[in-house]
Amino acid sequence: MAARTPRVVAELGRPETSQETADRKAESSRLYRVRKTPSNLVWALLVSLGVVLVMVMITPRGDGAPREDINIAAAAAEVASSYDVTPIVPSIPVDWGVNQAALTSSSDGIASWNVSLVPAEGFIRLSQGFDADTAWTARTLDGSPPRDTVTIEGVEWTVYINQDPAAFGNVAYALSTTAGNDQIVVYGSSGVSLIELVASSIAPQVREIRDAA
Repeated sequence: MAARTPRVVAELGRPETSQETADRKAESSRLYRVRKTPSNLVWALLVSLGVVLVMVMITPRGDGAPREDINIAAAAAEVASSYDVTPIVPSIPVDWGVNQAALTSSSDGIASWNVSLVPAEGFIRLSQGFDADTAWTARTLDGSPPRDTVTIEGVEWTVYINQDPAAFGNVAYALSTTAGNDQIVVYGSSGVSLIELVASSIAPQVREIRDAA
């Protein structure tokens, strides 16, 4: 095999030495790697974005995870038959959600019927403490101070307005009243009109419990 003719370097005016050839090739390799690294990163990023876009396009869209359908009236009827109490059932708009409708017991042994409602904004809760006193109401509302009274559908309610809801369990507005031996509280972070709408819907039941007491 014929010997390879040494490469003539114009800048040197002579063939390059074996060391110069090795140095030249090493520098070329280094520059190639330097140029290739950001190029690889760009391509990898473009490929990743492409995969994400494809996944977004092929993923079926819906209305979000289905929420459990809780029938307040059915849950109240079961509690009434099992514990000989009269749970109050609010009437709510069809587009509201219901996160809870159950009987619970506090650390002091007071049983309460709790309904958690989810309107378009915030939350509203109805709590009915059976054979409870005003101390139970204060605990339920995290010590919110009473501000005023209001009459809704013939029922007088004590009004609680919190300028700093975060200090009172995120409760911005609340209403409380008494029905026989029970304490009724309607409270939450939703607007005043929505909370009073719930209070209005249960007013006939509150009056009925009072009349039966």
